[in-house]
Amino acid sequence: MNTKVVIALNSAWNLVNFRSGLITKLVALGYEVVAVAPNDEYACRLDRLGCRYVPLPMDKKGKNPLNDLILTMRYLNLLMKERPAVLLTFTIKPNIYASLAAHMVSVPVVNNIAGLGEMFLSEGLLNKLVRYLYNIALAKSKRVFFQNRDDQVLFVSHGLVAETIVDRLPGSGVDLRRFVPILPSVRAKLKFLMISRMLWNKGVGDFVRAARTLKMQGYNFEFLLLGFVDESDPKAVPRMQIDEWVSEGIVGYLGVSDDVRVQIAEADCIVLPSYYREGTPRTLIEAAAMARPIITTNSVGCRDVVEHGLNGFLCTPKDANDLAHKMIAFSELSLLERQSMGEHGRSKVEREFDEEIVISKYIDVIRSLVR
Repeated sequence: MNTKVVIALNSAWNLVNFRSGLITKLVALGYEVVAVAPNDEYACRLDRLGCRYVPLPMDKKGKNPLNDLILTMRYLNLLMKERPAVLLTFTIKPNIYASLAAHMVSVPVVNNIAGLGEMFLSEGLLNKLVRYLYNIALAKSKRVFFQNRDDQVLFVSHGLVAETIVDRLPGSGVDLRRFVPILPSVRAKLKFLMISRMLWNKGVGDFVRAARTLKMQGYNFEFLLLGFVDESDPKAVPRMQIDEWVSEGIVGYLGVSDDVRVQIAEADCIVLPSYYREGTPRTLIEAAAMARPIITTNSVGCRDVVEHGLNGFLCTPKDANDLAHKMIAFSELSLLERQSMGEHGRSKVEREFDEEIVISKYIDVIRSLVR
């Protein structure tokens, strides 16, 4: 019996941070797991998960059709060599080009649509092209998982995928044994922490504008940014800009972290003012698992994690003033009310976002395909 499973993503970082639980579970069940992604500094950690890593170059942000054709051929060559029983794909380019390659050699595919980004918010030529590519890439897939209802409804209603093969997952899930509730420390300053890649469409600018407004109004809060700066991304906030904000005294920048539990535990409230079309933001699920109240936007993906007034507040996307008002509302809560919000968040994660829910669904579909 062929028990080989290929998992394709756009970075080794993504594999380590978001798919390690699935990989280790598959390995424990006796599957041979081959992890495929471009090489980065996290690739060396994949061996610890028990899988075999195969580097595969990819122009992640590029829109050059020739490069994407080359990428498809790389996937095709890999799949012809590995001959897996099933291919699991995540992120846009693997979902499209690895799927197309797999269909050419009759390898069953399971896709995960983890957020659509800004291309689905416009009606330009790129939007139409991507929808067309998704349509042909998903046509023969065995299962297509979505991370929120909005994306699932959009794909089905536009005829991009058959309703009979779709299912929904609670984001990437969270390991409830690692992310446990921790009571916040009593401190003189409330700490608002934003954990995200440093991208404008994640709302970094709105977070800083709200922080500046509140500081000018005399509020004694601390505002912190945590996340990777990728200046190759056209939507990235330049590191020079972040340094200017830090010098101005508006925010602190914590850099990057391999264990965000430390920073979440030291914060009072986690903020994500994203207007990017998210899947279900992992940082929000992790924050709620650790019983931290959340302020995020009433937008696709983000609102799935927050019940307004119960485990946090929803604010208007691209509205720094509304974000500032929600921060003030949070500051006016008593300590017991904040703790109650945290408890509601933890309960919600236990019910809806346990990583075991995600892994179980994958195991079920893989078992149905591996014979």
